[in-house]
Amino acid sequence: MRLITLEEHMLPAEDVGAAFGSIVKPPQFIVDALADVGDGRLKAMDAAGIEVQVLSAVAPGSQQVGAAEAVSLARKFNDYAAAAMKSHPTRFNALASLPTPDPAAAAAEARRAVEELGFCGIIINGHTQGRFLDAPEFEPMLAAIERLGVPMYLHPTYPPKGVADIYFSGLEPMTAVALGSAGWGWHAETGLHVLRMVLGGVFDRHPRLQVVVGHMGENLPFSLMRADFAMSRLRVGRPSIADTVREHVHLTTCGYTTVPPLQCALSVFGVDHILFSVDYPFADSKEAVAFLNDAPISPADREKIGHLNAERLFKLGVATRSGGTP
Repeated sequence: MRLITLEEHMLPAEDVGAAFGSIVKPPQFIVDALADVGDGRLKAMDAAGIEVQVLSAVAPGSQQVGAAEAVSLARKFNDYAAAAMKSHPTRFNALASLPTPDPAAAAAEARRAVEELGFCGIIINGHTQGRFLDAPEFEPMLAAIERLGVPMYLHPTYPPKGVADIYFSGLEPMTAVALGSAGWGWHAETGLHVLRMVLGGVFDRHPRLQVVVGHMGENLPFSLMRADFAMSRLRVGRPSIADTVREHVHLTTCGYTTVPPLQCALSVFGVDHILFSVDYPFADSKEAVAFLNDAPISPADREKIGHLNAERLFKLGVATRSGGTP
């Protein structure tokens, strides 16, 4: 079975400091794996049976710095990914980093990355210095993404200082970082971000916009109907919260390798809205592939999750298929 993964991270080694800022720097083996968009990454893909990785800059990317620095970082990240695509065109595609502190520049960079560099989508790493995508200043950027006809991957990022001080203070520093990120905070905030986009009218203004979230739906499958019950009454004359989310949002298996969350996602979103991902290099590719292969789903559904849904949504056709590393 062909396997395409969609939340697979990279970062030039010299930019770890600028990208992570005050966040704790990852271990060196993670830094090395992020920077490797060549032989080491390809060997890991081959060992797991993954044919295509869609690369993206790791959070917080280019969103938590000043506008001028954000423009420079986003272009550098995108050029780095484009070079990997050029070297291995059948193995890599990419999601474009955008300098969201400067929404006009972000719209221009989205056009450059998709139309000139051949990227298959966009990545937005959560809030931009406390501002979510329903804020009016992001309208030109969202309009550009919608016109380009590519999906937008909404990835988590670290909480603003004010939030971190309230929710995660009083803990050992590394524990606080873990709880505020992959341990819980990322998923709660990204699900909240999607709901803000619905309630803020983003999908009313951009009806063709398609969003992808990772981590088996960022808590949305479990809690969507509760949100629908509490808030759809506020949308009289418009589609319900649940219907809007299921029309515009897709999810990936990224970082999740147990059956109950998959069953919940399938029940709420349906198999056509679920795509395979690993979260490389933070998660193990072989474990993620074994989970998909062993999951209690039909062969037809396994093919949809493994590659067919990605080919359709991101336009990653079988024309790029390769039997090995070029």
